[in-house]
Amino acid sequence: MDVSPAPDDGLALPLATAVIICSLLVAAWALLAAARDRPADVTHLAGLAVVEVLVLVQVVLAVVALFRGERPDSVVTFVGYLIAAALVLPAAAALAILERTRWGAVIVGVAALVLPVLVVRLQQVAHA
Repeated sequence: MDVSPAPDDGLALPLATAVIICSLLVAAWALLAAARDRPADVTHLAGLAVVEVLVLVQVVLAVVALFRGERPDSVVTFVGYLIAAALVLPAAAALAILERTRWGAVIVGVAALVLPVLVVRLQQVAHA
């Protein structure tokens, strides 16, 4: 069993955990609003903004690590997940603003559920 620390790939586990937890909280809040037949409101968009800031910090750290030469086995897959993680919440926010029914809240909720999957996949690809 190898107990050596994982290489620093720019994906700090505490930051990834914070992204996942915050994203799941926003998802629960948005899906609760959808269940109550309410549209996405400013609190949902603010929650998305907070999570997006965390995601952008994670993306910047990962890109810096890539430029330092710390590359996962599949760089293209890794970069694809980074791009998807950076864009999923802004896209959801834009669609939620356009969709002023309960489905806007559903869009926010689903996007906030997709993000933790992307973050976990980033971790898996980085440490494969």
